[in-house]
Amino acid sequence: MTKEFIIGTRDSALALWQTNWVKEKLQSLWPDYKFTEKRIKTQGDFILDVGLAKIGDKGLFTKELEVAMMEYETDLAVHSMKDVPTKLPEGLTIGAICRREEPFDVVLSPHGYKLSELPLGAKVGTSSLRRKAQLLHYRPDLAIHDLRGNLSTRLMKMERDDFDAIILAAAGVKRMGWEDRITEYISPEISLPAVGQGAIGIECRDDDTELLKVLSSLEDEDSRDAILAERAFLGKLEGGCQIPIGALGRIEDETLYLDGLVASLDGKKVLRSSLSGSREEAVDLGKKLADALLQMGAGEILEEVRGV
Repeated sequence: MTKEFIIGTRDSALALWQTNWVKEKLQSLWPDYKFTEKRIKTQGDFILDVGLAKIGDKGLFTKELEVAMMEYETDLAVHSMKDVPTKLPEGLTIGAICRREEPFDVVLSPHGYKLSELPLGAKVGTSSLRRKAQLLHYRPDLAIHDLRGNLSTRLMKMERDDFDAIILAAAGVKRMGWEDRITEYISPEISLPAVGQGAIGIECRDDDTELLKVLSSLEDEDSRDAILAERAFLGKLEGGCQIPIGALGRIEDETLYLDGLVASLDGKKVLRSSLSGSREEAVDLGKKLADALLQMGAGEILEEVRGV
């Protein structure tokens, strides 16, 4: 009898694209197994009329998928790594981090604007406090508006609600086949990405040795080491995806380079630093970078943000 692994997934178009990509890869590499999907709604899918920062973000897009694994309704879950909290429930682990797509933020504008070309006071949409803070640091004149919903909903709102531009993650836009609508890839010098942005992560039970062996075939070591450093940085700062924290790791010639940032909500205070070291020390590098920013005053900024 063929062994079946059940994949838990959200039912948004992007989540299904990512799950289908994982399923097809695994099926081609492991033809003796059967891979099926189970669609599950998360809290973040139900609450669409409130800014993410106001609801909190601890497992907003992952908790229900994790419960299904812990109750043996599913065997694995496919996530966008930027949605995965740095502390996982006991008994679960990240079985694989797949090769990362471009991690950058991008501009989509119905008028073809780039950031520098937006008119004074332009209406810009994003659901991310991290993006908002960095955009306001770069262009304090911009009018930033909350923009929630899946990618197609945000694109519809861009047209319907007369936005001059919206800011999204490059990876999602490209995976949905909308790359031709991108007017600018934002330099990380202007907008440092979210931790894990652009990478697909696969979570499973940590005692499922058979499945862990299967998932290891999709592991990308460069992506894992870079994102381990980013997540260690975020974890030390005790931040989440709705705190203005950005980080980007990259591997070059076996050296890990890591940039990190903490910003105030209004973008007036931005603390940024970087370091490099051996990729084998990814977690330590992330913690060291967090310590460096804390010494620069990041703790006070984060306290202000959490107190809002």
